[in-house]
Amino acid sequence: MIGIIDYGMGNVRSIEKVLIKLGAKFIISNKIEDLEFASHFILPGVGFFKEGIARLKNLGLTDFLRQEILIKKKPILGICLGMQLLFDNSEEGGFVEGLGFIKGSVRRFLFETNKLKIPHVGWNSVSGGDFFKIKILEGIEEGSNFYFVHSYYPHPNEQILCSFTDYGTIFSSIIQKENIFATQFHPEKSQKKGLQLLKNFINLKC
Repeated sequence: MIGIIDYGMGNVRSIEKVLIKLGAKFIISNKIEDLEFASHFILPGVGFFKEGIARLKNLGLTDFLRQEILIKKKPILGICLGMQLLFDNSEEGGFVEGLGFIKGSVRRFLFETNKLKIPHVGWNSVSGGDFFKIKILEGIEEGSNFYFVHSYYPHPNEQILCSFTDYGTIFSSIIQKENIFATQFHPEKSQKKGLQLLKNFINLKC
């Protein structure tokens, strides 16, 4: 069963619709007593890093996730802000500490010209790096387009599997670290490619 972590900042309804289409069993909750029975987790997110990590802490979910992900090694998929929260820290709102599951920081796009708009909104490709080694990209062609909405991007500082997107700077738009998976783009809004990615994730063996 997939546990969708509802901490009040994620597009859980879009994910719910896709999981229904895929025939997956899932629960949407922010209660540990509900989520502890999940075999996989999805951490969605839209909004501000500081508020996101504060809500997870207030709900008692940070220690719970450390136990489930780092100790029990259950798969997790972080999406957009959910990806960023997995990192050590973020520049958004000053310096804010994250979950620390992945070594590295979250940085703001900074462009010297006005040719590229912030936030980065729309379709962009994912390619290069470890594209063909990342398990949730199985059956998806390198260079496939996915849908992005973000002003900050993750910068890993450890040896993990990454594939990249170019938006003024080349950044890691999908990563895998053992049982931890994350996308800066929104697979639930990325049509057939996103559907395949989510299908791959829910079919992962624990």
